[in-house]
Amino acid sequence: MHNQGMSKRPSKADIRKELERQVQDYVRDGGEIKQVRQGESGVEDGAAFQPPFSDGRPVQPRTPALDVLAAIDARRKQSKQKPKTASRQKPRKKIIYDDFGEPLREVWVEN
Repeated sequence: MHNQGMSKRPSKADIRKELERQVQDYVRDGGEIKQVRQGESGVEDGAAFQPPFSDGRPVQPRTPALDVLAAIDARRKQSKQKPKTASRQKPRKKIIYDDFGEPLREVWVEN
């Protein structure tokens, strides 16, 4: 079932053609395109970049967390050093089948 209301997404080639057409229309209507040297900044008057998520408050100093991280790492090392106790595995039930795939009996098997 095909949805008639949805339009097909334009391909990259279609987008390039549309952008080129828009640029040509802009130039034809008297627009001017300036060439900018590579690496040249578009910032006027050397104004510093303003972070987009600034709420106007001054930046707070960061809280050092190295001692907290060191304590966490020490606890991790202690937990890794604990010897694992050999857990006794329980015997499990195994079903014995005949040549035709029918179950014959159940036996207990040590792991």
